[in-house]
Amino acid sequence: MRLLLSLFLTSLLATSAQAAAPDTFGEAKVIARQKVYFDQNTSTQGDLYCGCQWQWVGKSGGRVDAASCGYQARKQESRGERTEWEHIVPAWTFGHQRQCWQNGGREHCVADDPVFRAMEADLFNLYPAVGEVNGDRANFNYGMAQGVQRQYGQCATKIDFQDRAAEPRDDVKGLVARVTFYMFDRYALNMSRQQQQLLMAWDQQHPVTAWERERDQRIASIMGHGNPFVSGARHWTVGYQPVGDGVISLLPTKAPAPREPARSDSSAQATQDAVVGNRNSHVYHLPEGCPSYHQVSPKNQVAFASEGEAKAAGFTKAGNCSR
Repeated sequence: MRLLLSLFLTSLLATSAQAAAPDTFGEAKVIARQKVYFDQNTSTQGDLYCGCQWQWVGKSGGRVDAASCGYQARKQESRGERTEWEHIVPAWTFGHQRQCWQNGGREHCVADDPVFRAMEADLFNLYPAVGEVNGDRANFNYGMAQGVQRQYGQCATKIDFQDRAAEPRDDVKGLVARVTFYMFDRYALNMSRQQQQLLMAWDQQHPVTAWERERDQRIASIMGHGNPFVSGARHWTVGYQPVGDGVISLLPTKAPAPREPARSDSSAQATQDAVVGNRNSHVYHLPEGCPSYHQVSPKNQVAFASEGEAKAAGFTKAGNCSR
């Protein structure tokens, strides 16, 4: 009995220690900094595209140490001085396969499509990158930038602007291939045969590294699942049929609670229009102007009577709020 109790308590503690998956891209950046890449700014791995080290700034930003990797700005010096959060599979790529994008672009998807929000905030798809290189990559597919010389000093990632292709440095080709497989598999996306063949080659040529496994474990402890293409549980082949487990497992968007007729009771109005904070990311959402107001998981919700009260408690406004 004592042994069973001990096992139960151990399991309970492990469950309570698990962080909650982010609800928005803004929250994802904060969680990624705190729970995944917290010690990677000074590691030999460096950022995604150039292997640069960086100094953390604020809750999720970074200042690039160009000397650590021999990076030189191609054109945008100010953007090259900071890190940005790269979507390995661009939001444009997965957004264009959602009806919401056709109805109004990214903003409309964030507001109305829970599957898009899940893809945008998926931690497996995020990685710190030198801002200029991230901007130059834009929404290009990965490819071989043949004939293109190095554009960023010693940084080995190359961008073929004419053919709209980005070739990452060899050290991360396997990682970006397996993340791409994961995203297309989990969210039932369509990938061209040419892209499949290229990424399959990179997957074979650049096996899973110790850091990639560690990264996968850290993210799995937050998201509740790992990348099966890292663990080897799944293998991509030409014509692979995506499972779509990230689509079927999502709950529909919560409908806003019906508003009661206005009353003179100020306390009732304060409760009705409460500011909602996420206790995990310390981000707050306003009842108007913040698309993710109704998307914060109930277990993470913290209600504040005003925006000032939320700020006083150390919370910051969600990045996708329009006001």
